[in-house]
Order: sequence, then structure tokens, then C-alpha cells
Amino acid sequence: MNCLVACEESQAVTIELRKLGHNAFSCDIQDCSGGFPEWHYKGNCLDIINGCTSFKTCDGVNHSLPGAFDLVICHHPCTYLSFAGNKYLNIAKYGEKALQRYELREQAFNFAMQLYNCNCAHVAMENPKGYLNSKFRKPDQTINPFLFGDRCYKVTCLWLRGLPCLIPDYQVPPPEPLYYRANGKKVYWVESLVSSPERAKLRSKTFPGIARAMAWQFTNNFFF
Repeated sequence: MNCLVACEESQAVTIELRKLGHNAFSCDIQDCSGGFPEWHYKGNCLDIINGCTSFKTCDGVNHSLPGAFDLVICHHPCTYLSFAGNKYLNIAKYGEKALQRYELREQAFNFAMQLYNCNCAHVAMENPKGYLNSKFRKPDQTINPFLFGDRCYKVTCLWLRGLPCLIPDYQVPPPEPLYYRANGKKVYWVESLVSSPERAKLRSKTFPGIARAMAWQFTNNFFF
């Protein structure tokens, strides 16, 4: 199968798809950190997501795709779509910065819709709870890493088109929080202790168990 994992610099899902023998490529505006530049297209995923195209991976090799991709998995940025940023939409407090954030949120939403509505019969789009839940629709499924073998907590929503919901295949006990904030909120991520740009990159990476489940379950011949 020809597969594209959009907005993925870690190559976590791409590597799992390749293990299963699929012709999978990662795509991101950043260099890949997964170690396989020969599977990575550095650029805007909208340039290739609809298929019927040719593109060069980071090793300089040209690849031709005469038709559509068989599977597209999207990990688009959540910076302006997550509920976590809603506090910055307070115009009375943040003024012009809040107005700019509203505009950036709409741009992020439109980008997500272009990914979801691409020319592919089988699409999975993931993001945390946020603007997509209300502006687009409720997700088809909400998952957590500890349902797939990684004892971590990270609520992730999946919007699916032409694909089945993932079946938890290796549930482990949920993790204990690392600490509590003054307001009683639980904090599970050690990345919250590092600088903001690096934290965003670390939190965007797909957990191994979820990557494996996506690759295996989304490409199972039973569904195609």
C-alpha cells in the first residue's frame, strides 16, 4: 500500500508501516528525526497529499505516485486547536494578540479540513480535544497510550474516514501523575519542565504502541 503520514517528523508511524512492507512516507516542514531521510518528504504535505504527483525524499530520490494514496494519517499541529490555548482568546486581557490567535485558529482549522478531505478513501486524523470537536464534529474515538502498552496519559482524539476504530490491544495500568498544580490539576508530562518550543516537539511525538496499532489495524486486509 502507498501510505502518507502527514506532519510527522518523528517517523514513528511511518517506520511501523514500513515494517509491514508498505510503501510509506513521512512528510513535514521539518527534517525527520526518525533516522530514515529516504522515507521523508520535507515540505508542505498539501503539495502531495492528493496523489497523482511526484516528489523527492530527503535523500534526493524521486518518487512517482500515479494515483491516490491508499492511506493517509494526519498529525497536524494542535497549537491553535487545542483547548489548552483557549485562555489566550480573551480579547479583554490580550487584545490584538487574542484577535490574531482567533485568525490563526481558523487557519489551523482550514488546514486540518484540507487534510481530512484529501483525495484518499482511508484517512485518520488525530488531535487533542479542542476546536475540532465543536467546529467540525465529535471524534470517532478517543484513545490513550496506556491502552496500547505505553504507561502514559495523553488523551488523543481520532477522526476517521473509511477506517475502523482502533481496538486497544495491550492495556497497562494508567500512570500516576508526576505532581499536582496549585489548582489541583494533575500533570503527567515531564516535558512540562522543559522550554516551550522543545516541549511542543516532544509532546507531538506518537507513542510506540499507538504507532504500531495504527500501522497494523489500519492496513489490515480485512478493511480493504
